[in-house]
Amino acid sequence: MNEIKTLADQLRSRMAKPDTPEKPAAAPKKKATKPHTIPAIIDQLRAYDITGHKTLVHGRFDVQTAQLLHHLKMATGIEVTRVLCYAVKQLLEKHPEIKTVIKEHLDKFEL
Repeated sequence: MNEIKTLADQLRSRMAKPDTPEKPAAAPKKKATKPHTIPAIIDQLRAYDITGHKTLVHGRFDVQTAQLLHHLKMATGIEVTRVLCYAVKQLLEKHPEIKTVIKEHLDKFEL
């Protein structure tokens, strides 16, 4: 019973005091860090224009890659669609033999 009275006394004394916020413990100051340099690829991805792209393709990724793409979106604001469009375009430009294989297949294709 004494504990309840003591608790009630503590509450009364707090209510009687003026509302002055207690000084919080000094927050640890963050060290001044140098601004990170933005890699050129991030600028290239941001500059890559996908406004005219209308076709929708669903891609499947392993968990780690999907998580990494999600973190990239959070860190840079670059959406996954832009990354995929850029990556496929770079792949096809770097390996023109892929286009050759596709053309050969289409030439053999009959309706």
